[in-house]
Amino acid sequence: MEKLRVEAVGYGMALTPDQLAKFETFYQEMIAWNSRVNLTAIVDYEEAQVRHFLDSLAVVCPLREKGWDLGGHLRMVDVGSGAGFPGIPLKIVIPGTILTLVESNVKKAAFLRHVVSLLGLDGVEVADARAEDLAHQGTHREVFDLAVARGVASLPALLELTLPFIRVGGALVAQKGRRAGEEVAEAGRAIELLGGSLWGVRQLGSDGQALVVIDKVRATPETYPRRSGVPQRRPL
Repeated sequence: MEKLRVEAVGYGMALTPDQLAKFETFYQEMIAWNSRVNLTAIVDYEEAQVRHFLDSLAVVCPLREKGWDLGGHLRMVDVGSGAGFPGIPLKIVIPGTILTLVESNVKKAAFLRHVVSLLGLDGVEVADARAEDLAHQGTHREVFDLAVARGVASLPALLELTLPFIRVGGALVAQKGRRAGEEVAEAGRAIELLGGSLWGVRQLGSDGQALVVIDKVRATPETYPRRSGVPQRRPL
């Protein structure tokens, strides 16, 4: 994990030997499971350190800009977690985080439970449920300080899947690609309707990746999210 260790310094992170060992174990388990669960197309050792781990840790940067205290018990939900990105890397570097990983694919959820247990990560829930259903449950609705997601859906649909989880005063950090600016423009109505406010867009390196940060400024109407599949088929 030397590339990760060196590059993380640019984000103001001095990763400890224990944290680097956890990232190494995470990578090896992901590769071991990948042939039967199809977790990721990125399997190269150095590329995974950047695209999976370092890009996940970049979420910390806008939170610091916003003046958030990351030393406390931050409540975070990772929607559409897949192989655990960005939620698990963030949990490794911010161990006090209380994390919920939402992944409806049962096999991927099984991998998440396995790796969370193997890494000895406390305070992590794996919810193998649809975000559209989970966000209507009182135990999960508008209780999280932070929602994170990458590669789940277009921004208008993603907002409907994530903002209902976030308390007023919290935020969403969405990892997006080269169309981040266009997606933000397309999501204006959804942002307003769901109780959000655009805080900003931050670029990640030179490959076109970006972080879109949405503040939660008002409660989300109870009708959202709509039933399973509708946010993607008919984005707001």
